[in-house]
Amino acid sequence: MKLFLFDFDGVLVDSLDVYEKTVTDCLIKINQPLTRGREEFLELFEGNFYESLVQKGVDLEAFMKASVDILAQVKINDIKPIEGVVSVVKRMQKNNCLIVISSNNTSSIREALALFGYNDYFREILGSDFMLSKKDKILYAIKKYQASSDDIYYIGDTTGDIKEGKQAGVKTVGVTWGWHSREKMVLAGPDYLFDNPADLLTLDEGVI
Repeated sequence: MKLFLFDFDGVLVDSLDVYEKTVTDCLIKINQPLTRGREEFLELFEGNFYESLVQKGVDLEAFMKASVDILAQVKINDIKPIEGVVSVVKRMQKNNCLIVISSNNTSSIREALALFGYNDYFREILGSDFMLSKKDKILYAIKKYQASSDDIYYIGDTTGDIKEGKQAGVKTVGVTWGWHSREKMVLAGPDYLFDNPADLLTLDEGVI
């Protein structure tokens, strides 16, 4: 059995517009707004999202408090599934353990997974309400599920995902249908880089 750790936003769902608006609104609410639009927003994911906020001088405690009311206003229907991913995940979960590791909150993730037909494909969801560091969440999963590092893959769509996966010592899988460009993902140096969801099946020979 292999352990596949999936990022949520950009990998499983198309949520860029919704997530950007949510973060932007939170920062406006605490009077620390972004000034360069989407470019600056995406830069926050070149490392750990929450560490990037702190590095910009954002009061993280104030940001998290502001996010509670703003997240409550998010409409899950504004998020879209990424074509082809659900069927791939369905095949991968048959012989393996799948977990979501994300900077998003667990309740939003769970609601979206149910809406888009992921059903019970994921063993666990480790969102921002569990830990803020994806590296720490990966290390938690390694310890809990007692998997060899050779059989653990972290699948993400930002350079920050790849960095945190490398820091945790697991195999990193970059996908190009998410938030960061293919060029950025290449520079991050993932162990694998895929342009199509079906390519993920090559990680598990048992489902080919």
